[in-house]
Parts: sequence; structure tokens; C-alpha cells
Amino acid sequence: MEKSTVINASSLGKSVIGPDGEIRILDAVEMTVNAGESVAIVGASGSGKTTLLGLLAGLDLPSRGDIHIAGEHLNALDEEARAALRAREVGFVFQSFHLLPALTAEENVALPLELAGRNEPGRAREVLESVGLGARCHHYPRQLSGGEQQRVALARAFVTRPRILFADEPTGNLDQNTGAQISELLFTLNHQYGTTLVLVTHDMTLARRCTRVFRLDNGRLFERAA
Repeated sequence: MEKSTVINASSLGKSVIGPDGEIRILDAVEMTVNAGESVAIVGASGSGKTTLLGLLAGLDLPSRGDIHIAGEHLNALDEEARAALRAREVGFVFQSFHLLPALTAEENVALPLELAGRNEPGRAREVLESVGLGARCHHYPRQLSGGEQQRVALARAFVTRPRILFADEPTGNLDQNTGAQISELLFTLNHQYGTTLVLVTHDMTLARRCTRVFRLDNGRLFERAA
């Protein structure tokens, strides 16, 4: 792989066994993403977008093919090693925020640092301030609006300065105006930190802001013309 390549999927496939035999969710997927790129994956509901994102992030293993991220061959790593790689190199943003309700905004953001064994006092508050929530550090998720919760989720994703950020429908649970604000913030942070961004979305306006757009159709991945 070239030095600038941070994600490389080759002949990637994922199948599950159903009542009538094998169901191919992904088939012969080829994808290369370079450092600093922003890439959107679009497609119909049920086309395998979230499955592909999970494979690229090392949350699941493929049935066929190979994946390299951040210079590591995911297929060759056990679950503990994949988790360590994610802690070092990867951030996540989900549609449903996935904040821990018993933790404050600051504690939620600081959690990835703790899991990675990094002692960086003040870092969580610094990133919360960068998303406009410095005054909400001690609030719990239930005390925040949906847009504020997604800002906390973005801060948590960027707190470790990850090389790669995976975002699964990051504006899917938000109204149009709040979604637009979160989209703007997502790309601002992407440029600020030089993070490679891979996002799944139904929102073509959001997808077109990315450097490249891929479409999943019947388990096959195609790059859309610019």
C-alpha cells in the first residue's frame, strides 16, 4: 500500500446463513481511502452500508477478503488487538449518540482517553469547548438536546485525535437545521485535525461534501463520478 493509504479493502465479502442457505450481504468489495480524505457511502436501506462500516472499523470480521487500516492487517489480529487498534487510531459517531447516561458530558468525552490509557488533563473540556459546549461539561445526556448530545458524541470521537473517523448516519436523528449544524461541525473538525472521514448517510447533500462518494448496490460497491 502507498504511504498515504489508511484503509484498504480487497475482495471483501460478508455472508450470513439464513433459513434457505447463504445470504451475501457484501460481495467483492474493493475500496482504498487515503489520509485526510472524506468518503461517503450511500445506498438503499438494507444494502449493507453499516455492515461495511463495521468491517472497515474492525468491529466485525469479513467472510472473505482482506482489510488493512492504519497499516495493520485486521484479519491477522485477534479481538483484543483490534480493540487496541481502535482505541489508538479510530473514532466513532453513531446515529443514536451512544452516550453513557450516568456520565456527564465531560466524562463521556474523556472515556476514550481513559480506555487508551492516556492521561491528558483538560483535553475533554478543550474539545467540548471546540464544539460549543464548554458551559455544559457537567450536564448529563438527559439534560441535553439531541443536537447537543451529538456534539458531545463528536467531541468524544475526536478527543483522541484519531487518524480515522467512522460516522454512521450522524445526522439521522436530528431535524434539518440541527443536522446542518452538525454536518458543518463534522467537516470543520475533520479539517482541523486532518482526520480521515468515512461516513454512511442517506443525505446526499452531506455525501456531496465529501471528497469521494461510493454507492452500495446488491452488495457491490461502486464509486460515483464526481
